[in-house]
Amino acid sequence: MSNETSDEYQQVLDGKKEILQQCQKEKNVSSCLKCEKTFECETRKDYVKAVYESMSHGETGGFEF
Repeated sequence: MSNETSDEYQQVLDGKKEILQQCQKEKNVSSCLKCEKTFECETRKDYVKAVYESMSHGETGGFEF
């Protein structure tokens, strides 16, 4: 895998993180878990998806933590 591909996933993740943090700021919460829309929030779902994609670099499969 090239560094370019890795950088692309990082850029997407950084963008989603920025959007998420702006949402938290607007709602005056320090964590999504403190928001009433935690589990139905598309912003949060997009961020979580970007995290997994950045960890797997687009490959499918599970993760071992």
